[in-house]
Amino acid sequence: MSTLHPSTPRPAQILVVDDEPDLRTLYELTLLREGYRVEAAGSVAEASQHLDAGRFDAVITDMRLPDGLGMEILQRIQQDQRGERCVVMTAYGSAENAVEALKAGAFDYLTKPVDLKQFRAVVASAVQATAQLAGARAARPVDDRVDDGAKIASAVGSGGAAALERLVGDSEPMRIVKARIAKVARGMAPVLVRGESGTGKELVARAVHACSQRSDGPFVAVNCGAIPENLLEAEFFGARKGSYTGSAQDRDGYFQAARGGTLFLDEIGDLPLAMQSKLLRAIQERSVRPIGSTQEDAVDVRIVSATHKDLQSEVQASRFRQDLFYRLNVIEIAVPALRERRGDLPALCKALLARIARDAGMPVPTLSAEVLQLLAEHPLHGNVRELENLLHRAVALSDGDMLHLDFVDSTLQPSELPLREPAAPAYAAAAPSAAAIASPPKGGAAEVPNDLQGYLDQQEREILIRALQETGFNRTAAAARLGLSLRQIRYRIARLGIATPNGDGADE
Repeated sequence: MSTLHPSTPRPAQILVVDDEPDLRTLYELTLLREGYRVEAAGSVAEASQHLDAGRFDAVITDMRLPDGLGMEILQRIQQDQRGERCVVMTAYGSAENAVEALKAGAFDYLTKPVDLKQFRAVVASAVQATAQLAGARAARPVDDRVDDGAKIASAVGSGGAAALERLVGDSEPMRIVKARIAKVARGMAPVLVRGESGTGKELVARAVHACSQRSDGPFVAVNCGAIPENLLEAEFFGARKGSYTGSAQDRDGYFQAARGGTLFLDEIGDLPLAMQSKLLRAIQERSVRPIGSTQEDAVDVRIVSATHKDLQSEVQASRFRQDLFYRLNVIEIAVPALRERRGDLPALCKALLARIARDAGMPVPTLSAEVLQLLAEHPLHGNVRELENLLHRAVALSDGDMLHLDFVDSTLQPSELPLREPAAPAYAAAAPSAAAIASPPKGGAAEVPNDLQGYLDQQEREILIRALQETGFNRTAAAARLGLSLRQIRYRIARLGIATPNGDGADE
């Protein structure tokens, strides 16, 4: 079946650049069988002649050519704003070249020797991305005075625009974030979303997916800090029947589940070093080997990761692999803290209250100027997550439709308090006395975390995982052990992204 350009009746046109005649012929024949029209070149100079003569839907070029580098072709396409998606082929083991090309604007890369199935998939994605860009340009308003939001919306399509709207706020930091999402979504380069806990990093990742040509594919979110270490490999790469005790059938991992879409690796900094090595190989080779299998499965996913940690410092402390850091940090999106966009507070409160009221089946409470002023004066170190918790509590304590704020321990929920010493029988620590607060503990003062909300989230996550494991992932039993209701523990499991067997786990 022929592959046609979505916006025109003609077949998509591909330019292939490689100085090895046999390989060039192989690529040409492969693409011709797919229904494309193909032109070929053996050098940078020949490729330039083809580019002068017309436009293409995609350009596939080797990195090393007799008269230069494939980067020169990529740079020309970028500088002239031609619109073609460029795929770069690099020699096996030249990971730094692939990263350099992605940072320079390449749509994707292929490692030689090229797997033809992967070759066809990457070319199809590049052609689709070029067609989407052409359609967005055709639909873009002619009036140059149109605001940035409208320009971004026209560039990403309706699905992407809806995802960007969920990133509430029109402050300058948020406009920068949204514009960057729309830009980076066009390619296949890995994206690292960096920001403090509670800033909305997963929403940014979902927006990258929704704005990309992979938006019709799955979005698979994984919290790397919530999976027991002994289950990591099976969860990521899958397992074959009988490969371990209790494995009654083949099961796919996250990579297989995300085929054709986006794999979001949240809290990537929490992965153990041994798993970091296996993840790096999977990303570089684009294939995974399920536990118990002798064959590797090719996987076509885009990697978006997120962290509240300073990964550069983690690399220097030997807690995070440098090669994996460079592979993941091709493009970075920094999500601003709430204190850096206080002007978005009214819009955020309005959106959060509407969602809280909808979930509770009640009218939207009134947000008075006095309440808004109190929120504006509050530190909100926990960012949007803390703001949402405050509003949840305000709704619960409200009389009629008027909100009442309660700032007491706004960042220290009972289930978020640090653990006792190991010998203590209970999970929640008792409140310290005034004397204990006034004087540091013997042996020196306890280290103060530089990210309180992230620290508290991690403490709560560890407590919940421990309680779930000890009760066989029975949420009702775990909730009773922690003094929570079933609804409360469900909320916390969802908020912290804790993976449980068979989805949500058993209630009884």
